[in-house]
Amino acid sequence: MMAFSTPCCTRAESAGSRWARWLALVLLLASVVVHAEGIHVKSAELSAIESSYVLDANYEIVLSHTLEEALLRGLPLHFVVDFELTKPRGWTFGLWSRTVAAFRQQHRLSYNALTRQYRVSFGNLHQNFDTLDEALTLMGRVRQRQVAPKEDIDPDDVYTAAVRLRLDTSLLPKPLQINALGSRDWNLSSDWYRWTFRP
Repeated sequence: MMAFSTPCCTRAESAGSRWARWLALVLLLASVVVHAEGIHVKSAELSAIESSYVLDANYEIVLSHTLEEALLRGLPLHFVVDFELTKPRGWTFGLWSRTVAAFRQQHRLSYNALTRQYRVSFGNLHQNFDTLDEALTLMGRVRQRQVAPKEDIDPDDVYTAAVRLRLDTSLLPKPLQINALGSRDWNLSSDWYRWTFRP
């Protein structure tokens, strides 16, 4: 006759494994909440083409429920890409930097209730989309945006590049600007993404 036995877990081991499972679930839910809405950088780089350096960047944009509702009710949303390229001044031990190049690029996102389409505008150019996700995907791409001519960049120097994408609340109607001051729903911005650039 064969006897089988199974190892018995102590109460401490059982409580510890329950604690670990609970902690893993909390961390998973927290990561989902963090990335549920906001602007998150996926990649950014500078490269040389012909006679200049250009920026390529990718962002993930997820609007809050409040911003989606405002958009559907006819409020256009203005987004700005901020970029700067700086060079540390040697005599300040890196405390102050000289700006070598900088730009602001503005996009306008709107919704047309008659055609049920979203429109992304860049100056006089615009493109229509059937879904919000398609419009946000286009707005989250920066493609070969000229940063500086090659003669302005010393190939022997080391620079710091920084880029961010944000909702420009200064272009909202005045009453909404006041609401936006203390509201997370209206303050939509990525962190500055910084990296070292060596030509």
